[in-house]
Amino acid sequence: MTKWIFEPGHSGAAFAVRHMMVSHMRGLFKNVRGSMDFDPDNPADAAAVEATINAAGIWTGDDARDAHLRGADFLDVETYPEIAFRSTEVRCAGEADFRVAGDLTLRGVTRPVVLATHYLGRWQCPYWEGGKDLGPTARIGFVATTAINRHHFGVSWNAPMDRGGMVVGDEVAITLDVEAIAESDMQRIAGILRGQ
Repeated sequence: MTKWIFEPGHSGAAFAVRHMMVSHMRGLFKNVRGSMDFDPDNPADAAAVEATINAAGIWTGDDARDAHLRGADFLDVETYPEIAFRSTEVRCAGEADFRVAGDLTLRGVTRPVVLATHYLGRWQCPYWEGGKDLGPTARIGFVATTAINRHHFGVSWNAPMDRGGMVVGDEVAITLDVEAIAESDMQRIAGILRGQ
């Protein structure tokens, strides 16, 4: 079984939630960090997954809204700086599909979630650093989706609208995009960079 390390610059978590009853507000967390044990030659043997997100890294394209989301009404990043996921079970659900069950910790609350996960494949790709190709690296990719009720994690701020309804919806749709590099390649690259 190969250990794979998420490449933070190419892994992220996007989310969408109803806003003002008429649209969806979308945002993302960049630089998702994590690792997984996975054999691309035997995908059905998929094993453990762990990931962490810097909660303060939330971005929606509006500075004032982002500041509000970082505050106590929503993520309270001063108290809860990380969002974490740790798998408890990985089940094959098709040739390239998996159901990854695990524990999501958000705002200090841990609850079970299931990620519908699709394996995008494996490639040998160059690793570029400072405009220089440091050699080939084995990479794999996944996309995973789930939905959570934000109130279950203590993210409960809301406000009623004059004609009924609430400003923010309860359900948050989440999409994770992961590009991971074989740990052995990451160690080789780290050695090259230390030697420069």
